[in-house]
Amino acid sequence: MKPTTASALSPVLRTALLCGAITGALCFAWVLFLYVSDNNPYGPKRTLADFFPPLAAIASQVLLRRYYQPDGPGLWKSIGVGVLTALIAALVSATAFYLFSRLTGPELIADHLAEVHRLLESTKALYLKEANGLQQYEATLRNLARTPVQFAQDEFSKKLFFGALLSIPGGVFLRK
Repeated sequence: MKPTTASALSPVLRTALLCGAITGALCFAWVLFLYVSDNNPYGPKRTLADFFPPLAAIASQVLLRRYYQPDGPGLWKSIGVGVLTALIAALVSATAFYLFSRLTGPELIADHLAEVHRLLESTKALYLKEANGLQQYEATLRNLARTPVQFAQDEFSKKLFFGALLSIPGGVFLRK
């Protein structure tokens, strides 16, 4: 009897795909919620979704551990499923955020940039009190994301970094 596609996938890949896709969709749902509730979807509230991938990495490690009872999946499978979950979540989230940015148009990004410029202008005095404060202020202005691609890159890197970072200690503790 020929195995089905779902059963032909390894438990590590299957668990990572499931947890990563759901988490990426949840991250994008948060952005949509911010947009629909008339909040800035590019603003600081968006970063609250950065906590989803680390939680999903741990959840995928727990699910994988249940599959490999009683001995556990081992260190590399446990860390691997966490990192892969974070990678898939970051890919899904960044892709959806890029499409959102393209579909909503440049006006929403321009509104966000105007808000950030006002915020930075109001804190400029604090920057100038520090050593190299003017350079830090100018670097902050220069490094702002301005295009859908830059926002998607930011989304991807943050989600992947935090998810992979927490999947290492999670994998160590959940290997058995």
